[in-house]
Amino acid sequence: MTLLAVPSDAPGGFDADISGHFGHCDAFSLFRIEAGKVVETAILPAAPHDNCLAPVRQLAERGVTDIVVYGMGPRPLSGFLASGIQPFHAGDHQKVGDVVDAFLGKRLTAFGADHTCAHHGDGEDCHH
Repeated sequence: MTLLAVPSDAPGGFDADISGHFGHCDAFSLFRIEAGKVVETAILPAAPHDNCLAPVRQLAERGVTDIVVYGMGPRPLSGFLASGIQPFHAGDHQKVGDVVDAFLGKRLTAFGADHTCAHHGDGEDCHH
């Protein structure tokens, strides 16, 4: 069983836009996958981002096994890997449903250190 998380703009779900940075998303769209098919979906409101590892803990406690993101820093990347959650890069996909299809088709690359964001000044974003 796989539990996939995708950081999403409100309201979340298949038709939502993927949030540009997982730590500042409105919600996580969750997809339980069995035998290569989505068998259950849920929306998890994002926890307050009081530190970089809060979303990592929230998803690990929920049993997430994989996450697809555009961007994150090196600290949460390490946290996900240490928690047994495999991060993947969203690539050019804009909609949650598109990235779920790409995940199911094994067309996403693992998120590595070369994808991480450096720290930004106040009010700046990663612009993914």
